[in-house]
Amino acid sequence: MRFAALAVLAGAVVLPMAVGAAQNEAPSVYSDAAALGKLMFFDPSLSASGKMSCASCHSPSHAYGPPNGLAAQLGGPDMHSQGTRAVPSLRYVLNRTPMWSHAQAASMSERLSETDNAPVGGFGWDGRFNRLHDQASFPLFNPDEMANRNPVAVLAKLEQAPYAARFRDVFGQNIFADPTRAFAQAMYAIERFELEDLSFHPYTSKFDYYLDGKVQLTARELRGKRLFDDPTGGNCASCHIDQSGVDGSHPLFTDFNFQALGVPRNPELRANADPKYFDMGLCGPLRTDQSSDKSNCGLFKSVSLRNTATRQVFFHNGRFHTLKDALRFYVQRDTNPAKWYPKDAHGKVDKFNDLPVALRVNVDTTDEPLTRKQGERPVWTERDIDDVAAFLATLTDGYRR
Repeated sequence: MRFAALAVLAGAVVLPMAVGAAQNEAPSVYSDAAALGKLMFFDPSLSASGKMSCASCHSPSHAYGPPNGLAAQLGGPDMHSQGTRAVPSLRYVLNRTPMWSHAQAASMSERLSETDNAPVGGFGWDGRFNRLHDQASFPLFNPDEMANRNPVAVLAKLEQAPYAARFRDVFGQNIFADPTRAFAQAMYAIERFELEDLSFHPYTSKFDYYLDGKVQLTARELRGKRLFDDPTGGNCASCHIDQSGVDGSHPLFTDFNFQALGVPRNPELRANADPKYFDMGLCGPLRTDQSSDKSNCGLFKSVSLRNTATRQVFFHNGRFHTLKDALRFYVQRDTNPAKWYPKDAHGKVDKFNDLPVALRVNVDTTDEPLTRKQGERPVWTERDIDDVAAFLATLTDGYRR
């Protein structure tokens, strides 16, 4: 079920596995646009508060992910507004993963299974951005983030920035006379920074060196990898692919697909204080173009697991704050549901409680290990979880041989 769409898109050179690791060992050499993008990425003056930059949520020292364990970051004009989702990492982003619907992919190849009806690719938890410059513009206007009213407000700040003259040198002395073009070039600059700066795709983890034959994994790490790969056990590699590409390129640990895992509702999110509020991923509320197909409701991107051991918040709603708890939930969701979900007014475990009752049928119960029944033994023991966590720690960049 999970592989057909990926095969179609990979065959169309839309979803490459990775850039080769070896070429990323040289220092970054920026284009003029990328150099400007870097200045903008770290510039808090481009926010309504004057205190939030892109790097505030996508911290370079935290693999371009959140710098703390908050379920969602704080922003807005007064820096007191809370977002509705955990911040994903920007490391290992690619510029060739546009959103493809089932119909579009099917038109490209007869290999696509009729059961594969979810879109593939795109940026963000719900894949609603087809290019990095689209993704970069969203935080600028989100009232819970940088909270600008419109592009004109951003450009007004950009014209006053210390690097405004450099912006004119690169994009034309009269660039600000055309607001539409000026804003597009600004987003292009951020996109180029994310693509050209090697810190976004360093491939310097122990696992990368292992793939290149330069180091060996420990017995515990190898055991964790076997548990990770086992299709009758953890089955993690079915979504988080850990095999090198045919050209030797290193894996990104994602298949760019979407899954509904039934993660428990998170009371740490202020939006969840409203019992009628549900974040349904592909189905809304942030994107609406896929909501006509109710089978999309509750589906979120299978994110890359690179650097996951450095994170303090997991899943789209930030429900878990340790890697081992996230792994425990994955293998114990169905065997020990009372451990993860609250009880309803009738004393029954309210399983999959972060989706409306009518849409809980979308939660994956067909792929291992999500097929288990209450009272059965989980596929992993605590020792297994320790070993899988040890393997995932080998995906952390900056390993010193």
